[in-house]
Amino acid sequence: MTTDMMSLRALLEKSSDVDLLREMIGFAAQRLMELEVGGLTGASHGERSADRINHRNGYRDRDWETRAGTVELRIPKLRKGSYFPAFLEPRRMAEKALAAVIQEAYVQGVSTRSVDELVKAMGMTGISKSQVSRLCGEIDGKIATFLDRPLEGDWPYLWLDATYVKARRDGRIVSVAVIVAVGVNSDGRREVLGLAIGTSEAEVFWTDFLRKLARRGLRGVKLVVSDAHEGLKAAIAKVLNSSWQRCRVHFMRNVLAHAGKQGRRVVSAFIGTAFAQDDAEAARTQWRQVADQLRPRVKKLAEFMDDAENGVLAYMAFPAAHRPKLHSTNPIERLNGEIKRRTDVVGIFPNDEAITRLVGAILLEQNDEWAVQRARYMTLETIAPLSDDPIVRLPAVAA
Repeated sequence: MTTDMMSLRALLEKSSDVDLLREMIGFAAQRLMELEVGGLTGASHGERSADRINHRNGYRDRDWETRAGTVELRIPKLRKGSYFPAFLEPRRMAEKALAAVIQEAYVQGVSTRSVDELVKAMGMTGISKSQVSRLCGEIDGKIATFLDRPLEGDWPYLWLDATYVKARRDGRIVSVAVIVAVGVNSDGRREVLGLAIGTSEAEVFWTDFLRKLARRGLRGVKLVVSDAHEGLKAAIAKVLNSSWQRCRVHFMRNVLAHAGKQGRRVVSAFIGTAFAQDDAEAARTQWRQVADQLRPRVKKLAEFMDDAENGVLAYMAFPAAHRPKLHSTNPIERLNGEIKRRTDVVGIFPNDEAITRLVGAILLEQNDEWAVQRARYMTLETIAPLSDDPIVRLPAVAA
């Protein structure tokens, strides 16, 4: 208590009237978090206690928007489990971004009828361009900082996918591709790595996106999971020295189209036997046997399987504990579903900046939620051997 009083007295002496309120809010919030974490761990910071039930694991920086201004917080992290202060609002950024995009569409006169109704329902009639500009400016800087942050360490696994939204360009309404990259680092944690917007999923577009990720520090990629888009495949081969996994869900949709309505169940069961094998060699052997059995009756289907073998079974060369999360783009599809749900509210975006604002806020929120999750996406014991950095490798156990 004496130390806290001395810190508060020093704060009062050195702060100006303008910054005093913000500094006091930050001081009180930091003290509250320390008390809460002390209760969760069973001991104060630096205290040795027989009643300790958990340990601290550093801090995570986070800006807190208050009426007194931006307060920089250092949120304590726990070695087991997670901690997130109750006074923060995890979903505030995306809701504010959605309001900003709706306002901008309304002011520029490109909103649809549903957006007009939303504006009135939210009590936002009579919006000025200066108000919209001020609100957008508050959000854009944080989104840009998040999307341009350096990528540190190795990223063994990378998921890439795209969804489409409508935007106004040069007086026309067009569909634009919104591509998202999600990776798992050598610590087993999942993060959103990047976002880009383009007119199509051409090879040039994907190549430029992957090169930007590389310039920000993306390295150590062992496997890229995506659909079989030719432009994306070419970009992966050109930029990343890694294996490529074709989404198994997308593949099965394509392969069943060759099987005919009557034979889909049989073909699906046959191919599923390859996925049930314990290792890569057994899976490839079973795959070829299934293809040879189908060849006399459905030659095109067998040839399709021949061409797809390396891509569909690439994940089998990786640890068995990771395979359920590597064989498809499902992990990123859920994120795209949330993006689609939010963007459908807007309908037509006034410009590309508005798309980046809303989608970037959604990605920032999701990244924060992943950061405070109790469990790693992949365990440290199973993912550490994949790292190229010898510092993070687990020591070998002597025989």
